[in-house]
Amino acid sequence: MWGGRFAAQPADAMQAINASIDVDKRLWREDIEGSKAHAAMLAAQGIITAEDNAAIQAGLDQIAAEIVEGTFQFSVALEDIHLNIEARLTERIGEAGKRLHTARSRNDQVATDFKLWTMRASREAADGLRVLQTALLKQSQAHADWIMPGFTHLQTAQPITLGHHLLAYVTMLERDRVRIIGGALEAAWECPLGAAALAGTGYKIDREATAQALGFHAPASNSLDAVGSRDFALAALSNLAIAITHLSRLAEEIVLWTSPQFGFARLSDAWSTGSSIMPQKRNPDAAELIRAKAARIGADFAALNAIVQKLPLTYAKDLQEDKALTFSAFDDFALSVTAMIGMVETMRFNRQKMRAAAAMGYSTATDLADWLVRELGVPFREAHEITGKIVRIAEDSGVAELGLLPLSDFQAVDPRITEGARALLTVEKSVESRDSYGGTAPQRVREQVERWKEMFK
Repeated sequence: MWGGRFAAQPADAMQAINASIDVDKRLWREDIEGSKAHAAMLAAQGIITAEDNAAIQAGLDQIAAEIVEGTFQFSVALEDIHLNIEARLTERIGEAGKRLHTARSRNDQVATDFKLWTMRASREAADGLRVLQTALLKQSQAHADWIMPGFTHLQTAQPITLGHHLLAYVTMLERDRVRIIGGALEAAWECPLGAAALAGTGYKIDREATAQALGFHAPASNSLDAVGSRDFALAALSNLAIAITHLSRLAEEIVLWTSPQFGFARLSDAWSTGSSIMPQKRNPDAAELIRAKAARIGADFAALNAIVQKLPLTYAKDLQEDKALTFSAFDDFALSVTAMIGMVETMRFNRQKMRAAAAMGYSTATDLADWLVRELGVPFREAHEITGKIVRIAEDSGVAELGLLPLSDFQAVDPRITEGARALLTVEKSVESRDSYGGTAPQRVREQVERWKEMFK
């Protein structure tokens, strides 16, 4: 492609480090889409003939068919997807193919292709999260009143419902979807095509036309920024890193819940693995690998940020590495979401185990303190101290639940405590009482399930 300037071929190692076709061939759809829009604009502006444009359009459609059918021959010698497609186009249609690159550079071409790919991948990632939310919502509805322990510091805190716990992830993932879709919209704002190498072009092109044809809101207003910036990819990876963090937290809980020590849940055979030596083992490998994928996606973001942060304007070959990192992150994210959907849809829960665990650790202690405040007008700090003394008595007596402690022990600390207060100290009464908006009470959980269903419509 630049044989007029160079007399010798590149060294083998130079060709190996310089070529990106094994990675960026995934941009073929976007490259053909961008080229078709560019050629149509050139013809409309009288820069190429209508006949050349027709030949280019037909030739690009034929190349797309070859790639889909698997007959297209990708060449490392041609470096990247852009030169591979252009060379094949010229083979097919002759001189007209050589005119396609008029008024553009690989710099604005790759920036445009990469933006289009990132926009599409972001939308697909958001769609995947919606499927996962739907699976979580179904489990939330089915377990709206199933009681489990709520934790802080991984210590029993207060009883909650399983439905409420799972809805927390529905909520997190909705914020993730908003961020991911917002990143796609941000990428869609300005079209790099027409910025050429870095300074724009002297041809009388219509950048509004190509921007509109490709789904952008406007042409990029600064040619240097258009070809030299990758913040749209950084934003996409940042959004994925946040979202996969939420999946990783759920994955960690699945690992804990499915252990014999917790026994809260069981994964299906389809989402479990065994041991080569221990016949009894059921390992939650998919969940564990999601935790690892979260680290990789975060590393992809950090690597791309490190690449971009040291570059002067405009384009440098360092940016060739942007696609490998971004493709990898989106692949890992899609696989993680698919695995999480499978686990959530098929996971089965143990109601008795969760209920028993919820009653441990004197989880209803706050309910007693609240009763002292509500019924006796005791200041909360004083109620906290009274309840703490009663918890200590229960511990010293070996009584596992506050509600099982004799009334006389309550009244030894504060004579005003009645049998009615003691009767409230069950996990069922506790979760029923947490009926503030957004609370864990079953009726609130069911309300939230219906709210989310309406939102999803």
